[in-house]
Amino acid sequence: MNKKLCLFTTAIALLGCLSFGPAAFAEGFSVAIVDVPQVVNASAQVQALKKEQDAKANEIIKFIEKARKDVASITDADKKKAAEEKYTKELQAKQQKISSEYTAKLKAIDDSISKQIETQAKAQGYDIVLSKGIVLFGGKDITADIIKVVK
Repeated sequence: MNKKLCLFTTAIALLGCLSFGPAAFAEGFSVAIVDVPQVVNASAQVQALKKEQDAKANEIIKFIEKARKDVASITDADKKKAAEEKYTKELQAKQQKISSEYTAKLKAIDDSISKQIETQAKAQGYDIVLSKGIVLFGGKDITADIIKVVK
């Protein structure tokens, strides 16, 4: 009997916490939302990185065209194969370098944008910031404020 009473009391207490807890927590709690893809697209850093990547892609294309011409001009089969291997290794090294630099710069931009969102949210007194894509209703949209900072 005591076990049942204890279990019943615990269930009542749990229901009480669940029904009053969120209401008490919601008072004075402010939520902001940010359209992160829109902020990323508006970022000056992202635009500069895109231009840089386009320039590097053009360099790779020029390198490949030059390598093809050089390999095509070689008549000796062994020398041709050696040249192909040499250019392939160079191309792979260039692509690896570009990829690792891009990844590092992208991470730095992501960190910078996240820091700007955090700074703006704290300055405006928000307790939490959520991505606009996961919010169905509510919250103050501070996307425009963030875009002004990252441009």
